[in-house]
Amino acid sequence: MSGNHYRILTVLLILGVLACACAPTPVVTPFVPNTPTVTPLATATPVVRSLRVCLGEEPNTLYPYGNLNAAARSVLSAIYDGPMDVVDYTYEPIILEKIPSLEDGDAQISPVSVTAGTEVIDTIGNVVLLSTGTRVRPSGCRSDDCAIAYDGSNTIQMDQLVVTFTMLEGLMWSDGAPLTASDSIYSFTLASQDATPGSKFLIDRTQIYEAADEQTIQWWGKPGFIDPDYYTNFWMPLPEHAWGEFPVEELLRVDVSTRLPLGWGPYIIDEWEPGQQLHLVKNLNYFRAESGLPRFDELTFLIFPNADAALSALVDGTCDVLDPSTRLDGHVGLLQQMRLDNQADLLTAQTMTIEWLGMGITPASYDDNFDAEEDRPDFFGDKRTRQAIALCLDRQQVVDTVLFGLSVVPDTYLPPDHPLHNANVQTYEYNPASGNEILRDVGWIDKDNNPSTPRQAVGVTNVPADTPLILNYHTTSATQRHQVAEIFTQSLSECGIGLNVVYSPAADFYTQGPTGPLFGRQFDLAEYAIGVNSLEPQCSWFISSQIPTAENRWVGTNVSGYSNLVYDAACAKALQTVSTDPEYAFHQEAQAIFAADLPSIPLYLRLKVAATRPDFCGFTLDPSSSSPLADIETFDYGQSCEP
Repeated sequence: MSGNHYRILTVLLILGVLACACAPTPVVTPFVPNTPTVTPLATATPVVRSLRVCLGEEPNTLYPYGNLNAAARSVLSAIYDGPMDVVDYTYEPIILEKIPSLEDGDAQISPVSVTAGTEVIDTIGNVVLLSTGTRVRPSGCRSDDCAIAYDGSNTIQMDQLVVTFTMLEGLMWSDGAPLTASDSIYSFTLASQDATPGSKFLIDRTQIYEAADEQTIQWWGKPGFIDPDYYTNFWMPLPEHAWGEFPVEELLRVDVSTRLPLGWGPYIIDEWEPGQQLHLVKNLNYFRAESGLPRFDELTFLIFPNADAALSALVDGTCDVLDPSTRLDGHVGLLQQMRLDNQADLLTAQTMTIEWLGMGITPASYDDNFDAEEDRPDFFGDKRTRQAIALCLDRQQVVDTVLFGLSVVPDTYLPPDHPLHNANVQTYEYNPASGNEILRDVGWIDKDNNPSTPRQAVGVTNVPADTPLILNYHTTSATQRHQVAEIFTQSLSECGIGLNVVYSPAADFYTQGPTGPLFGRQFDLAEYAIGVNSLEPQCSWFISSQIPTAENRWVGTNVSGYSNLVYDAACAKALQTVSTDPEYAFHQEAQAIFAADLPSIPLYLRLKVAATRPDFCGFTLDPSSSSPLADIETFDYGQSCEP
């Protein structure tokens, strides 16, 4: 469902307590393949092949525009297919003939005439009516250096992006009705309604979304909106012939859309037993049926909220696959042993979600100007202090122990294997000797020559003399974060940095400001996670306009309060360019500034973990994909998987 774009920057709320590696071990018995028994008959009876996938929670809805939980996204992978999939940071067409590109001509940037009163995108990225003084980028301009202030009367030229999508021929809904471009237009109309959940960012910047014929759709951006993700601006089709009679708000609750949605994918929902299972059968109208897909006649999603119970069900043959929603993070060590014993196969992948250690560069109390007598000491105003903290954090030990060596320590807001990652940025491998040296240079002195006691301030700017370097470390009470905080408490102490760790329930930690410590910017250090469902680099997480404040109702991802106009400009330029523009290098510049300034320290890439019976094939986890079961139609087991 990667073509269904909400543009939501989602701070991941880890609401449950993650099971630790030392969780009680489920009873493990020898694996017995779950093979259907065939009874000889006078007339051969076809064998019904069954696949059973276990989920860690029940889907909260199957309406694609509902607020889907992880289990719902996995089930929808069986009902729909595509419209695009993501493989190795690249979009692949599923029900489209190809991914549009500027190079091929099915996407174009052309000058368009605009006058006063035309809706355009200004230099800040907002949708505005063109009027006197509006700052815009004329045609060919990609930065503020060439922006102009509109004079209020003349016609000017601005760039407009137009993208053409062509769907495959002969697509059908599972009920046999034709699937056409009009179904995507219907989907766009639903997504545009206020009653439909989800971001309206892209919709607000869309001028036209129309069907040219039964297979062809064109997306027109508003003048000035140069979208780096232009090739994904296709709304997944939804069945107007089945849903059109229902008002938009009813689609959020009626069974036809939330429990038994019509799709075009490999399977059809047959029955849903609440709290127990969802039963699906093969879609005979699946557009890949002639290739022998899907491999199974029926598919059952079983619900196992307890990870230990799910593991036992895998071993005894009740489950063929454990979906990542079963939350196996704390059972990786056990699964590694089970793989050695041929009890199961373990699948892991890094995700696009990064665990961060935010530093309170500018707490909310500084918003009415810093007061040295009343405000918290300015611990992080000198970026050298932030760099020293990064050097004193043993992040690799966290990866090696808590994450079993299966993740990596990133150095920017991009995973190291991302195509746009800047490999030449400043890095901070664990080096307490260098960290101690920098702290001394800043003015944090080890007065008692005892590394295990906190350093004290001697001439540190905006920090009272003799203030001990003890920092409040806020995070949630998840088990994994307890483990991380324990490692950091030890490694930071080697640099004379003390921690006062404060664990809070997730609901309290993530409470909207000014009450919540994270979004209310009331912390020295804060461990949190943030991810996005886009491959586009998210430099905007740390721009000045993303600082949560009273003015923006405490909504924003820049919880550290970091502000650097040079970084803002580099990020803005990067987000206004596409891959064919020479200015695309601004992505590299923004990462370099980030790595030098360190508004927040990237700790590790979070993992997704799945498991299967040992004779399973066709299942992989892709770091760049948000749909772990995207290839469910190719899943197989038993003799079919033998080389």
